[in-house]
Amino acid sequence: MKILVVEDNESVCSMLEMFFSKEKFEGTFVHDGSKGFKVFTESKQEWDLLIIDWMLPGLDGVSLCRKIRESSKVPIIMLTAKDSESDQVLGLEMGADDYVTKPFSPLTLMARIKAVARRFQQTSQESQGKNEGAFNIRKESREVFLHKKLVTNLTPKEFDLLSFFIEHPRQVFTREQLLERVWGYQFYGDERTVDVHVKRLRNKIGTQEQPFVHTVWGVGYKFDETVSQNEN
Repeated sequence: MKILVVEDNESVCSMLEMFFSKEKFEGTFVHDGSKGFKVFTESKQEWDLLIIDWMLPGLDGVSLCRKIRESSKVPIIMLTAKDSESDQVLGLEMGADDYVTKPFSPLTLMARIKAVARRFQQTSQESQGKNEGAFNIRKESREVFLHKKLVTNLTPKEFDLLSFFIEHPRQVFTREQLLERVWGYQFYGDERTVDVHVKRLRNKIGTQEQPFVHTVWGVGYKFDETVSQNEN
């Protein structure tokens, strides 16, 4: 398990590092909230869990948790010296999965880490069982996951278009059909609207070799995760 710890108390970090070693966890320790956000967003590391202290220099733990939740579902445990119910509720509302009040027993924290990781893994497996392929789309929250990573930059209409394509894999649609099915019969625009949205969608979710949305020359477009552009 790869864990990012954002905690400014070096004695706490040293203690966690010792227990991580016993559990064979890989821990990365950062002592500033702003730097913690930078490490999280810029690192190529796939984090399994984050531990964030409530009181941090640079960027406080609650704000850090909220910013991370804008783009990631990674499990988060907050460490806090605040033991009032309202403070604990605030941390959970900002996206934390659990909290541990200071001072804490390292064994208690290890148990919480394993419990949160188990819940997250179980949820991911259930989601994978219902959503095959590279994409996982959640209409209720209007979220799209590509290879388990949240796609954050889709416009509402791009989300609608991608949802429609995913629901109809390998089926070819003309531009007129897409305008009717995605934009609606009351839309007053020309077919170039579809081309513009498909181009933007490809840039956000695909690559030149695997655009996911493929052009069927002389007809329209189709969605296929299994075919590369070179195979068309």
